[in-house]
Amino acid sequence: MCLIKEVLTIKHYEQEDFMMKRILIAEDNDSNYLLMSYILKSHYEFSRALNGREAVEKVKAERPDMVLMDIQMPIMDGLEATRLIRAEMADLPIIALTANAFDNDRQQALDAGCNDFISKPVNAALCLEVIAKYIG
Repeated sequence: MCLIKEVLTIKHYEQEDFMMKRILIAEDNDSNYLLMSYILKSHYEFSRALNGREAVEKVKAERPDMVLMDIQMPIMDGLEATRLIRAEMADLPIIALTANAFDNDRQQALDAGCNDFISKPVNAALCLEVIAKYIG
């Protein structure tokens, strides 16, 4: 009887409570993508977009929980991609990733709609801390 009582008091979780959060990594550089995938692999599911246009398309199709957006990419840069994503999804966390770490670069990313900014080379602990701030 005691075991039945314990089972009945356990919270019933939805299936999505156990699913890993999904992150879209918009990054055209293979070595930067490999570094990000290494940092994220134990904590999150992720996919990749090779340019800004592909990032916009994948956000619509995959509905990730977050986007890590490189700023300098071919076809469409990360700032323009962020503006297009923001026009449709105001609440999606978008974190800028860029080698340009000047205050002006940070401000341009924030003005485009990014929630936060991580400079390259990426510090793994800081990266995970910033991501956790937005999606846990």
